[in-house]
Amino acid sequence: MDNSKSDNISPEWTLKPDEKIERKALHEQFGGRTQGGIGPSKSSPNVFVFTDPIAGTKHGYIDGWGEDGCFHYTGEGQRGDQVMKSGNASIFRHKQEGRALRLFDGARGVVEYMGEFEVDDHQPYYLADAPETGGGPVRQVIVFRLRPVQTPVGAPTVGAILPNQPVFEDVPLEGYFTERMVVEPSREPYEAERKEAELVRQFADYVRAMGLQIVRRRILPKGEAKPIFTDIYLPTKNLLVEAKGSVERGSLRMAIGQLSDYRRFFEGADCAVLVPSKPRDDLLDLCESQSISVFWPIDGGFQSHGSQLTKD
Repeated sequence: MDNSKSDNISPEWTLKPDEKIERKALHEQFGGRTQGGIGPSKSSPNVFVFTDPIAGTKHGYIDGWGEDGCFHYTGEGQRGDQVMKSGNASIFRHKQEGRALRLFDGARGVVEYMGEFEVDDHQPYYLADAPETGGGPVRQVIVFRLRPVQTPVGAPTVGAILPNQPVFEDVPLEGYFTERMVVEPSREPYEAERKEAELVRQFADYVRAMGLQIVRRRILPKGEAKPIFTDIYLPTKNLLVEAKGSVERGSLRMAIGQLSDYRRFFEGADCAVLVPSKPRDDLLDLCESQSISVFWPIDGGFQSHGSQLTKD
């Protein structure tokens, strides 16, 4: 519902940063939708934006000040990939439409005016992954970079400056967690993820007993807000290993896709899949066709199809 007035006279904006107002009263005076996070007004040259970090996390929204001096605001759309229409489009086009972008802390009842903002000229938004409402499937969301017009920049609470080139970091294997856990840290691990973690631990013990170094590599791709992690990387062998808790076809196909994503960052790297038992012949052929080896545990060690692990 848009509480727009019938006359064409725009009311004068009188609110100052840190002032509070009932959201209902705000819309009665200045128009705009009374529900939702984004409320473009028909009766005043304003787009109202409401941020509620506590409620927003239920929908996969993570809002807050970034290290780049911008307020990062997740667009609207609780299910499926977010698209640039409706409220999202009103934020993106607010300058060309001559509208002021006004940000409020809170979404219901009494809200606090944070000040006037505008989308960043250089990079108005970026795309990121986030879970659907209620912890559903991971989808793509729009995250706007809002620069304050006069409001002081707040302390960073989310994200860093998006990199202009890939950033790499080796991290301990003991910190094993999946990329889904980065996107949705409050979620409990799936059973398959727990199996993968145990499989990785066994493989790590085996590799270390051979005197080989084993780590994970954290990769933050160019222009991305969230990193990807290799399951295993053996630096002296330049070997990438992706672990899966099952030998069913879907798991092997997913591993192949993930390894294809990782190895573009590693010149000349070999790739392998780590699974709990020997896959069917057709799946071994599938991996071989992609130049990917397969490892599985056997008699206190590991058997392989393709490359063999040897001491340095």
